[in-house]
Amino acid sequence: MSSPERAGAQLETPRTAALVDAGSEWAGLRVVVAGLGTSGFAAADALAQRGARVLVVDARDGDDEREKARVLDVMDVRAALGADAAAALGGDLPQVDGAAADLVVTSPGWRPTAPLLAAAAAAGVPVWGDVELAWRLQPATGRAPWLAITGTNGKTTTTRMLAAMLSAAGLRTAAVGNVGVPVLHAVVDPVPYDVLAVELSSYQLHWSSSIAAQSAAVLNLAPDHLDWHGGMDAYAGAKGRIYEGVERACVYSVADPATEALVREADVVQGARAIGVTLGVPAIGMLGVVEDVLADRAFVEGRADSAAELGTLEDLLGASGGTGPAPHVVEDALAAAALARSHGVEPAAVRAALRGYRPDAHRIALVGEAGGVRWVDDSKATNPHAASASLTAYDPVVWVAGGLPKGAVFDELVARHAARLRAVVLVGVDREPLRGALRRHAPEVPVVEVEEPETAAVADLAAAGGAPLTGRAVMERAVALAGELARPGDVVLLAPASASMDQFTDYGARGDAFAAAVRGRIAGAAGGGR
Repeated sequence: MSSPERAGAQLETPRTAALVDAGSEWAGLRVVVAGLGTSGFAAADALAQRGARVLVVDARDGDDEREKARVLDVMDVRAALGADAAAALGGDLPQVDGAAADLVVTSPGWRPTAPLLAAAAAAGVPVWGDVELAWRLQPATGRAPWLAITGTNGKTTTTRMLAAMLSAAGLRTAAVGNVGVPVLHAVVDPVPYDVLAVELSSYQLHWSSSIAAQSAAVLNLAPDHLDWHGGMDAYAGAKGRIYEGVERACVYSVADPATEALVREADVVQGARAIGVTLGVPAIGMLGVVEDVLADRAFVEGRADSAAELGTLEDLLGASGGTGPAPHVVEDALAAAALARSHGVEPAAVRAALRGYRPDAHRIALVGEAGGVRWVDDSKATNPHAASASLTAYDPVVWVAGGLPKGAVFDELVARHAARLRAVVLVGVDREPLRGALRRHAPEVPVVEVEEPETAAVADLAAAGGAPLTGRAVMERAVALAGELARPGDVVLLAPASASMDQFTDYGARGDAFAAAVRGRIAGAAGGGR
């Protein structure tokens, strides 16, 4: 669990290397902030309040960006938006107040190849992500330790479960980072937190170099965002940065050896432990499941021959949308518990949090049940790995799938779950990748498709304002087809294995459309209609 030098170290200058905490000399620092979304606005605000000279650049020029720019203007922050910002988005790195920038702070979605970031690299100017900035804006003493989480899937569920466990233990905490609440807000809060549950994406980790969590977890690794990172090795390397400098526990998945490999490669504080989580009986130093009990054999004194009971599978019913604890939900709970236990949280608090936890919308949410058929919304399953976890929980399944593939390959997914499929309803503009995998690996499974014109792309309809209506029409047709195929005892599962932007604004809109169509169908059936 060590390496000769800190992995992921990025370019620094004497000026930026000296910026290690809130008490450092931030005044006069010239910073370009790339992006004026939630994290970009938070970064510009925090820097301006500390006397930095800030220019914000964003190619968008909508009402939201203009309103944020007006607020920042009061703090003497300049914003270059839309077409007028084109010159700042390419060529030479834009100047701040007539002088060369000292630092670029980028929002998570900006690719390393973006002209602005490439110009910074060519000019020898350091690039930080918003999370790296947050780490360096913490107080020198009394800073809240970070319990950090990443992985291809399950990050948000695990982070929210962890925050619930910490709260149940009486600690002031928050779920921050990639969950939508900028970690910057938490670290500059005038009322200090006791500990933070921090979700980190591969984008955020790519732009981080000095973060050192108290404990960290990589939940799983599967191909995703490879176009952004340039390949699987780079993607995994970004995820692995979360373990660098860990003080107490590196939590990994026993079922995913790639996560354990990242632990072995990490440079950690001496004494930090590798803690595995498993759906099987845990070995010493692991958390796992014994019959129906969630068991801890890592953070108990007598772990050689005993374990602490953290809860039962029944305690996770609420976290599973009332459908029973899916395996990936159990794994998320165990990972959250491992991080909480590493921080000293008692088993009773872990159990109380699991009993009270409810998932966010569109994550294996039971929408309704009628005629012996359950309808489940897992629109958040936007890649094959997430869809596989969802499919594992049910048998037999009428699977509603498809969308924007993002270059994904579906052969392994279909081959693994073919036996549990009653039928498949395909949506999406580009259905061939999934259709072909079904043809190769599940030729006996009935496949029906929501045909044109319902499947016109959002981009083609946006100007006419037709995208939301078309999305609803797509899902109404998909639900009708699924209802005809389902039999009592089946689950109709929306787990698209694809992104949503071909027909919907986001996965939430897709899930909302599915839920509305299901409720309409159930209500119609109850009223004597179809």
